[in-house]
Amino acid sequence: MKNMRRQDKQMSSVGVADLLTQAEYGIVSTVGEDGQPYGVPLNYVFKENAIYFHCALVGHKLDNIEKNPQVSFCVVGDVEVLPAEFSTNFESVVVSGVASEVKETERYNALEWLLEKYSPNFMEEGKKYIEKLDKATKVIKIEIQHMSGKMAPAKI
Repeated sequence: MKNMRRQDKQMSSVGVADLLTQAEYGIVSTVGEDGQPYGVPLNYVFKENAIYFHCALVGHKLDNIEKNPQVSFCVVGDVEVLPAEFSTNFESVVVSGVASEVKETERYNALEWLLEKYSPNFMEEGKKYIEKLDKATKVIKIEIQHMSGKMAPAKI
């Protein structure tokens, strides 16, 4: 991976982990067999130094991952546009890694982690929902190879 050009804007590893944990959604980017890039927003959870998301059994991103499991994943946190300064305050993280389907215990753990993140007050109902749609859901894990975060204003 290339080094970040603006080192003064680089987030700490703690800041990167915090943003990955707290962000509401991320965008996974894949590349198709024809070389065409494809990015799609989705719900996810960051646990055990990996990104997990659930999806349908078939689809564009799954076709792309099957052909090329190398993916990019990004999240954006707080953003403040500064019109008079022609600038923006922001925080973001970009991850690169390898995507693959997970099964059995890891799969179920990931689905529960998603419940904890997005529906913490409805865990019992969520577990029943998981059971109901179990056969219609895949869980994908992105094993992180590299991640970096950037923020503005820059650190002083």
